[in-house]
Amino acid sequence: MTAGCLFIMSAPSGTGKTSLVRELINNDTNLCLSISYTSRSPRQGEVNGRDYHFVNRDVFEQMQAQGDFLESAEVYGNLYGTSQCWINDMMHSGKDIILEIDCQGAAQVRKFFPQAVGIFILPPSAKELEDRLLSRDKDSTDIIRKRLNAVREEVSHVNEFDYVIINNILENAISDFASIVRAERLKRGKQLQKQENQVLISQLTSL
Repeated sequence: MTAGCLFIMSAPSGTGKTSLVRELINNDTNLCLSISYTSRSPRQGEVNGRDYHFVNRDVFEQMQAQGDFLESAEVYGNLYGTSQCWINDMMHSGKDIILEIDCQGAAQVRKFFPQAVGIFILPPSAKELEDRLLSRDKDSTDIIRKRLNAVREEVSHVNEFDYVIINNILENAISDFASIVRAERLKRGKQLQKQENQVLISQLTSL
């Protein structure tokens, strides 16, 4: 079976990446979102196993010590990590994976999956980004300030990614992302791994 693609998506907070990913997953049955583990408490409306796997800090650190995470990082005092076993199992089953992580985590993942496709999401403007963070009313003023201060560092890594999407109009951003996914699936290496295409090539070269 052809192994799935791994898409790494990074973006500053407030770029609308959560809405973008939700629409992509709903419209593509072969695309799966990696659900990270975190030591932070659920926000209002978040569901364990859907948004994150919520565990306490002791459990997270135990998993970390056992080597369960492909990558892990501490962000604003909370721990986040990606299950290495789940990623491997899903890709081996042929599923394509979206991994929504920060630039630090993306660099860790590339060490294990150099073929991973990096996609960086940007807001249409700095003012729009600030307005989005203030309007969603999920974080304290101090956390919002920290997120805004972190934007410069995060955006400085944009050259490490293969694609850049400006999330101004959601529908357009969804179309752009879907086009990237389709293009990666159509690459020669992926196409020629498929048994039916190997048979086709054999038939055509035997004419």
